[in-house]
Amino acid sequence: MDSHMENKKLDLTVDPVQLTADLVDVYSESHHEQKLADLLEPALRAIENVQVVRRGNTLVARTDRGLGDRIVLAGHIDTVPPADNVPSRRGPDPKTGEDTIFGLGSVDMKSGAACYAQAFATLANSPQLTRDMTLVLYEGEEVATEYNGLNHLVNSDPDLLEGKLALLGEPSGGLIEAGCQGTLRVKVTALGTRAHSARSWLGDNALHKLARVLVRVADYQPRDVEVDGLMYKEGLNAVIAESGVATNTIPDEAWAFINFRFAPDRSVEQALEHTFEVLQVGTPEQPAEGFRVEIDDTAAAARPGLDQPSAASLVEATGGNVRAKYGWTDVARFTALGIPAVNFGPGDPSLCHTPEERCPVAQIQQVHTQLVSFLTS
Repeated sequence: MDSHMENKKLDLTVDPVQLTADLVDVYSESHHEQKLADLLEPALRAIENVQVVRRGNTLVARTDRGLGDRIVLAGHIDTVPPADNVPSRRGPDPKTGEDTIFGLGSVDMKSGAACYAQAFATLANSPQLTRDMTLVLYEGEEVATEYNGLNHLVNSDPDLLEGKLALLGEPSGGLIEAGCQGTLRVKVTALGTRAHSARSWLGDNALHKLARVLVRVADYQPRDVEVDGLMYKEGLNAVIAESGVATNTIPDEAWAFINFRFAPDRSVEQALEHTFEVLQVGTPEQPAEGFRVEIDDTAAAARPGLDQPSAASLVEATGGNVRAKYGWTDVARFTALGIPAVNFGPGDPSLCHTPEERCPVAQIQQVHTQLVSFLTS
């Protein structure tokens, strides 16, 4: 934690730009979120008429004013490792001249968390609030699913996540990015027989077998798919491959990881079936001769859900700026619970995890203003 935050209480009602800087200034790399959670917890408990639950370093705060619709505002508090970009600083962007917050997590996603937490804190007891709110600030998003605090709540306390609509503060350039692609990764291993390359007919070249599979992947023509009025692009790609024993040896094994990013009109099962059809290597249960097939990871896609009244109201509050989300985000965890969810946060996603991470002040202010407008409309 930066020294000036050591003995400082966190004030969630300050300007969201200042709150962004305050959150950036607290070191919270994945697995090290406790200091930030320890600052957030008393700040949330200080809000009157709000229930606060803590699970590990994940915090859930809820209003209960009987306002009808409940909106879930979720954001992760962990970051990737620092790259000499803590504490924050504020100044002009060298490329655009815009007033900007620089620092680790300024995009992914402490600016989004700041907008959500500030709106929650200032509206929790406001007569202008028209929807009950649940604020979820969770740990472990940047690492494996087993550490993801939101996933833990899905399994342990799904009732805490109930709502008509969930907003995730992932950086989306201040636009609504609806739904998300699904993703799966399979490992294909070609099996052969090792031999000296001078007597190659005595062996069976596993790398040549795998090459035929990789050609099918390279020749694959992905779909552009319209789902609920938004266009999603699919993609099938080899992402890692390895083989080789020595420069004079026929390899007896070659393997590759194949990643399929699929549109929300496919289930995980349908996406796996399609992938195996393209690869022509069989399945884990029934691999083709000379191959071994393993499913390394899967995550379901999320439909946009913009046909829901609460989502339509959000679209209206943000001026109708909506696009499809490429990549997978935690919105899919809400979709699995039957809750429509969208990504909505400040910041350019291409700056995530980079030493140059920075977020325009105007975008933080825009997201916060539109969020408050939605929650009070």
